[in-house]
Amino acid sequence: MERWLAGLQGGYFILTRLWPVLHIKSFEYVSGPKTDDWLVKTVGVLIAVIGAVLVAAGLRENVTPEVAMLAVGGALGLTGIDVWYVAKRVIPSIYLLDAAAEVVLVGLWAFAWRLGQ
Repeated sequence: MERWLAGLQGGYFILTRLWPVLHIKSFEYVSGPKTDDWLVKTVGVLIAVIGAVLVAAGLRENVTPEVAMLAVGGALGLTGIDVWYVAKRVIPSIYLLDAAAEVVLVGLWAFAWRLGQ
């Protein structure tokens, strides 16, 4: 299950975080206008790299505890950012959809961990 989950989360990170890099206008249409497109693209590339690491670990059947920590930590961090800044009305509530997806991923990692024990 961990291999599959690493691939799933990695693919999600790659697709969703490269979107603003590849087409910022459609991304801003959905997520609202941004002040610093360069920063949105920088964060997108970095999270896409995390996604690539997760996909590679899944494909190589090498999902170590460190890889799982990267996956869960990344998902929790993004959830916190989404919820905090939606609550402060800095970003639109559409970001709560991403937060929900991240929470599901964390729950799946917890389930996978319980299965492995």
